[in-house]
Amino acid sequence: MSYVLNDPAAFADESTDGFVAAHRSLVRRVPGGVARTTAVPEGHVAVVIGGGSGHYPAFGGLVGAGLADAAVLGNVFASPSAQQIYTVAKAVATEAGVLLSYGNYAGDVLNFDQAEQRLIAEGIPTRTVRVTDDIYSASSDERQKRRGIAGDLAVFRAAAWAAEQGLDLDAVAAVAARANERTRSMGVAFSGCTLPGATEPLFTVPEGQMAVGMGIHGEPGIGVQPLPTAKQLGELFVEALLAELPDGVTSVDGARLAVILNGLGSVKAEELFVIYATVSTELERAGATIVDPEVGEYATSFEMAGVSLTLLWLDDELESAWTAPAYAPAYRKGAVATGDTELLTDDDAAAETETIAAAATPEAAEAGRTARDVIVAIRDMIDREADELGRLDSIAGDGDHGIGMKRGTVAAARAAEAAADAGAGAGTVLALAGDAWADKAGGTSGALWGLALRAAGDVIGDTEAPSAHTVAEAVEAARAGIQNFGKAVVGDKTLVDSLVPFSDGLTARANEGAALAVAWAGAADDATRAAAATADLLPRMGRARPHMEKSLGTPDPGAISLALAMHAAASVLNHTTAQKEES
Repeated sequence: MSYVLNDPAAFADESTDGFVAAHRSLVRRVPGGVARTTAVPEGHVAVVIGGGSGHYPAFGGLVGAGLADAAVLGNVFASPSAQQIYTVAKAVATEAGVLLSYGNYAGDVLNFDQAEQRLIAEGIPTRTVRVTDDIYSASSDERQKRRGIAGDLAVFRAAAWAAEQGLDLDAVAAVAARANERTRSMGVAFSGCTLPGATEPLFTVPEGQMAVGMGIHGEPGIGVQPLPTAKQLGELFVEALLAELPDGVTSVDGARLAVILNGLGSVKAEELFVIYATVSTELERAGATIVDPEVGEYATSFEMAGVSLTLLWLDDELESAWTAPAYAPAYRKGAVATGDTELLTDDDAAAETETIAAAATPEAAEAGRTARDVIVAIRDMIDREADELGRLDSIAGDGDHGIGMKRGTVAAARAAEAAADAGAGAGTVLALAGDAWADKAGGTSGALWGLALRAAGDVIGDTEAPSAHTVAEAVEAARAGIQNFGKAVVGDKTLVDSLVPFSDGLTARANEGAALAVAWAGAADDATRAAAATADLLPRMGRARPHMEKSLGTPDPGAISLALAMHAAASVLNHTTAQKEES
């Protein structure tokens, strides 16, 4: 557990502030994360990495010469928002473009893809390389679905080296992608981790047992087996990783390997060295040559007691990248040349602000206040249900759904209140609430709720009070946006399983002539029934997918939270209707 904290909700921001204060000569604060204090040289590709907080030294500790130019830092165990990614990338972008690289998790994919599209639309060439090194998270036939763990370091090193050679964006992306294709990792855990402010770990490991194939966000292992000796663990690591050779590698004998033995938080250096003694012996016995091994903490999970082993199968170019000098707050190798470079400060990347325009009519402004009340009601509901949503999420996921929803709804309500106070219509209230939700919540749910609210706001607009038909069209636009971007369909065990019945039910009732409050309440009931039925489904997307059997019998937390939110909104609409009838 975390013993040192103030407000758990502010933990990530306060940690970043302290990190920057401790390394002012190397990193500066930019909106959404950190960047080098030196400017990216003209004509060089900027390498931007990122992910959720709680994994130090990933990701901020890997910003520096020979490594990343900037890191986007999301909330604890939650992907950064698209806005954060965009602002960090803009802070370091050059005319040569930006390479984005991160671990392959659903929320990160959604948010980084949105940011990439926005950067490209503004004329900034952008490419992405996702890290997929965890062999236990998907089969070799579905390597593109694997998640990224400590292999991030190998891929980031390759990308940064290529950029510092002055290669163009396509070439930098190609080197990073080749590093990813030749990187394999697996991890084990002896205990779970606990989020700041929480009293219970996200998962537990039975006494005398070891979880195999766990993630770095508190996801439980794929399997459990008796706790081995250090020698047996080292042999297990090597045997599993040598069983899957990358494409183009025909034999272990004669191969050159970069090796990363990573501690996840509570396993100390001396213990890692005991394991590494076996790892090095076994690899050399198989005929491999180890090049510049790294033994330490590179991708952690708070106080999780766990270890992972990563192998990068080197070629000449990747070996040059792996052995090149680097100087970052948490990773240093060799001697980095220094020269006359421009030093930047925190003030060199200011956040953008948005002016709120008043609604076109008094009726539209009244609709804006109703939209505000809906967002506030959803916030209050999530505040009451956050612990239960987190419990549901911890069964097969990482347990942060309630926390993420709470962060998102608090920010959304604050933005909605400011917009409504300025006289904005419902369209602007919903759009700004969605942007704030996505920015502060991060993760998959943050991205999807933000997208949905903005899509709905675009349909409703600010010129008049929306009818039931217009609101149904807005919800349908939100549904289409979520499915088009997130790719989930009914049956995947996601919030889509309750959103689609809600949208269909609302549209059907509006077409039958029902008033908005009546149509919405009925559709909310449809969503609730559909959300409960997800208990019988196996997840086909997201972090719960590798643990699908564990989630059987438990409803999807995203579907449940959406249904609860729709009922909270129904209460507001019923109350508003009653007030109008009384007047």
